[in-house]
Amino acid sequence: MEQSKIDRINELAHLSKERALTDAELEEQKKLRAEYIESYRRNLRGILDNTVIQYPDGTRKPVTKKNR
Repeated sequence: MEQSKIDRINELAHLSKERALTDAELEEQKKLRAEYIESYRRNLRGILDNTVIQYPDGTRKPVTKKNR
């Protein structure tokens, strides 16, 4: 996610502490947060796809959705 969008999320968060956000600002905040979360999850998926669980007996098993 671009730094400018992250800065805008922070700006809206600070504004919400000072005053009530307008409907347009609330919608923008909602969309930006959803995009940020998806970006974060996408990065984690890349890590988890290459992660294995190593058991005490030495066997290794790839991480799956079931054991995440």
